[in-house]
Amino acid sequence: MLNKLTDGIYYLPNEDNRDRPTLGLIYGDQWSLIIDSGNATQHAKEFLQEIEKLNAPPIKYLVITHAHWDHILGMNEFDATIIVNSQTNELIKEWQSYSYDDNSLQKYVNNNQMSTQCMKIIQTEIPSRNTFKLNSPDVIFENTLTIDLGNKVCLLERIQSTHTDDSTIIYIPDEKVIFLGDCAYGTTTNSLFHFKQSLLTPMIQDIQKYDADWFLLGHESICDAEEMNIYWEELTTASQVVKSSSLENSLECFKAEYKRDPNDNEFFFIKAFVNDHIIKSK
Repeated sequence: MLNKLTDGIYYLPNEDNRDRPTLGLIYGDQWSLIIDSGNATQHAKEFLQEIEKLNAPPIKYLVITHAHWDHILGMNEFDATIIVNSQTNELIKEWQSYSYDDNSLQKYVNNNQMSTQCMKIIQTEIPSRNTFKLNSPDVIFENTLTIDLGNKVCLLERIQSTHTDDSTIIYIPDEKVIFLGDCAYGTTTNSLFHFKQSLLTPMIQDIQKYDADWFLLGHESICDAEEMNIYWEELTTASQVVKSSSLENSLECFKAEYKRDPNDNEFFFIKAFVNDHIIKSK
């Protein structure tokens, strides 16, 4: 079921138990724009069925926030101009080269090119897999792009991110709403979850330059400005005390600096930044 944020902005909430991220709908007087396509054909179809219940203008654009499978594999269901940044375009090419029959999918899983969960969702939620081929993007931009939907402007920007190198955010200035995709999250490398510490401050600066009251995230759905500020503060606080691959030293530094133990979120983030040092040392 779609949730209404403003008169021209709706979103389909994330479902983490099904690896379904938040999907967005923005519309103006003339056109509608979709943010992310869903994790498979079925996810995209359900989103489109919900949109049909609204009196929204025709869908003209589909913006992909980044090239992870759960955000792109529903692309073929949208009769729209697909917009990506140049790095996302390069990463999508790998998914376009794949075959989606059972033997091929299992090979990708065995080679760590695809998760087992991704394979299972493809098998159950993409019909006609033996002939499935992911569509190509239509518009490729480098850094920024402005789209006018008719008295509703969307600003697209590729930003630095702790999650992936190809993150695009979408800001709607009239509504003070920003879609972040997964850019504010960490990532997993060699089975270690980590935040790219060197990119944390540049990412926060890239996002905070936009005057936003509401933040749409891939796997939390929605946060207000106060919730996002708490998230940034806890991330920054954790990052500042991690200067090596030693969790013990980082925790001691935190206690010395703040005269308290870290809360659960801060402890999780400290471990993630320590993992970043471990990955870089290898």
